[in-house]
Amino acid sequence: MIAFIRPKRALSGLFRRSACVLLPLAAVAAYAQVDPGIRGGPPEAGQPFATGMSAGDMAFFTTIATATFTEVENVASGLGPRFNLDSCGGCHAFPAVGGSSPPANNPQVVNAPSFAPGNTVPPFLTLNGPIREVRFIRQPNGSPDGGVHDIFTIVGRPDNPAGCAITQPDFSNTNNIIFRIPTPTFGAGLIEGIPDSTIKANLAADPTGLKRRMGITGHVNTSGNDGTVTRFGWKAQNKSLLIFAGEAYNVEMGVTNENFPNERDDTPNCATNALAESETGFDGADSPSDIVAFMGFMRFLDQPKPACGAAPLPACSGSINNGRSLFSSIGCAACHTPSLTTGRSTVAAMNQQQANLFSDLAVHHMGSGLADQITQGSAVADEFRTAPLWGVGQRAFFLHDGRTSDLLQAIRDHASNGSEASAVIGVFRQLRSSQQQDILNFLRSL
Repeated sequence: MIAFIRPKRALSGLFRRSACVLLPLAAVAAYAQVDPGIRGGPPEAGQPFATGMSAGDMAFFTTIATATFTEVENVASGLGPRFNLDSCGGCHAFPAVGGSSPPANNPQVVNAPSFAPGNTVPPFLTLNGPIREVRFIRQPNGSPDGGVHDIFTIVGRPDNPAGCAITQPDFSNTNNIIFRIPTPTFGAGLIEGIPDSTIKANLAADPTGLKRRMGITGHVNTSGNDGTVTRFGWKAQNKSLLIFAGEAYNVEMGVTNENFPNERDDTPNCATNALAESETGFDGADSPSDIVAFMGFMRFLDQPKPACGAAPLPACSGSINNGRSLFSSIGCAACHTPSLTTGRSTVAAMNQQQANLFSDLAVHHMGSGLADQITQGSAVADEFRTAPLWGVGQRAFFLHDGRTSDLLQAIRDHASNGSEASAVIGVFRQLRSSQQQDILNFLRSL
């Protein structure tokens, strides 16, 4: 048997994304547990469903949706006046288009001289750090804020309208800013298709009493209009992929659309385009708006494929199988539900299918250590959606703000004052180093 772990020098704290080494499982116990790092090989995500899509669905995905998702915006097509990046595919980039931040060459840093030449890259963006958006906790008058404050402006670009001279926000008060990183969109159509009743029943289920003993409660976030379960975003604040797409288009790139038709900065010399800047064509050409294309791209992305498991995948090692068992027995699966089943759909690929997302899609108190002091819907200052773990084997940054690239540290950060996960993490810390390593190896196999 073999296990993928980092070289011994990683134990000094120099966690690198270098090539892993192969060591016998018996040798693992001689090392302190370490994150094996990003799994090598080709991306195991980013492709549409292999079966169950109509010819029209597939044509839409390949010829319209993918091109629109990766399109680089300019001022004429609606970019700005304030924005975080100029492409959906730029933020959702790793390990394939539709994912999250790449492990190196952050496009907010590398490409800033071309897309934001009149701007300064703030210190919280680094070359090998995560892509980030910024939210202010409070407004200058002390009242709650919580909104996104875009990092860059169109000032200095060749296509900047004459007379546009807005400035970047003041990010100097580091006590008033929090960060969010892009959420992967793989399998998003399956998540959208899980019935509310399934989510609620799973959250309420506690056949062995483990949730009660561990202090795990949680609740769904809901729409303020119809009371249905919202499920997208770090706090599960968005109801649908279309709303998620429209909000991101406007908030992250400044492009107005049918869902969000107003400029976030309407300074006259800067906001010169007619509104909405992206909308459905009503000229008989049957041209969908960009947010419909974004929705279609995310909807038809298949769920990430694990490294091993049931045929036709390779068999998992003893370490991974043991880690899977421990993950469940110590309580991790009480929130990170291994799978939920979708409801009926006109698309066969999403019709009553098993979504192996490792999430209950509910929000839970994560304690003072992770609290961002932002309320969205019914999710309060320290509540976050249980992050889906499918694809985590090829993910570079963890937690809502991307504070770590070390999966072990991300696990430990689940425990703090007021966190529903503290008891589970307490059990995790009591495991033997080899058992903790098994859990890490299992997670990096997903």
